[in-house]
Amino acid sequence: MEWIKLAAPGFDLAATLESGQVFHWHREGQTFHGLIGNTPVWVRQSAPDQVEAEAGTEALVSSYLALDHDFTKIRRTLPKGDTHLKRALKYAPGIRILRQPKWECLATFITSSMKQVAHIRQISLTLREKYGEVITTREGVKLHAYPTPAALAKAGEKALRNCALGYRAGFLHQTAQLIANGKFDLEAVSALPDDEALLRLCELPGVGPKIAQCTLLFSYERLGVFPIDVWIERALRELYFSDAEDKVTSRVLKEFAHDHFGPYRGYAQQWIFHHARTSGIFSRKRD
Repeated sequence: MEWIKLAAPGFDLAATLESGQVFHWHREGQTFHGLIGNTPVWVRQSAPDQVEAEAGTEALVSSYLALDHDFTKIRRTLPKGDTHLKRALKYAPGIRILRQPKWECLATFITSSMKQVAHIRQISLTLREKYGEVITTREGVKLHAYPTPAALAKAGEKALRNCALGYRAGFLHQTAQLIANGKFDLEAVSALPDDEALLRLCELPGVGPKIAQCTLLFSYERLGVFPIDVWIERALRELYFSDAEDKVTSRVLKEFAHDHFGPYRGYAQQWIFHHARTSGIFSRKRD
């Protein structure tokens, strides 16, 4: 295999691919392999500021990993004096917001509601193996693409329930039908401003603000979107509102995140989320 070097200042491949944005990559040491769309990809971190991709995929890998995002510019916009965010950033400074395929991202987050990362990964891999196209690499490795809307629409709700989706099977099936039948255009959402794009995605079955926000952040590159799930809500309450005398509503948290974290608040969200989920900070706070 021929490897092509890519400049990646401040980038951390493992932290990015294991940060809860995406769930299908396979790791072997410092090398990851998987699919970007239907293209097989091998990528590895060969130095602190460098990754290597298989020859012929370097442009696709660079775009997917968002290696063009200007970390220096992003960090300049972060709130000064926020010790909690600084701690999260120090914990995993090399995380980047991926550019994922839109349908794959949306569908994965529909199946992720109230699930742990390990469960989401298992569901994703099961759907791929049962209904995704088999892609055989030049090395003879068989990978499975994420199922198309048409494939999941054809599978039916009952079959999807057998993939451990529970009630989410109905939502995924209905959404797949709408997209496969041309009644909903994911690409058309790209032309809408953030607020309108959020409302448009929320028209889909089973898609609420959190799923829509994750989709906008991780596949539409709306870096100003700040999804609030159970981890982020807990982090905001315990880190920023622990001394609040009045009840802190979800609306207050949303407004705080919008006003406090700046135009690249999506990055702040991902750093805080990853730190809260993996560092053990909350278990230590309870001890």
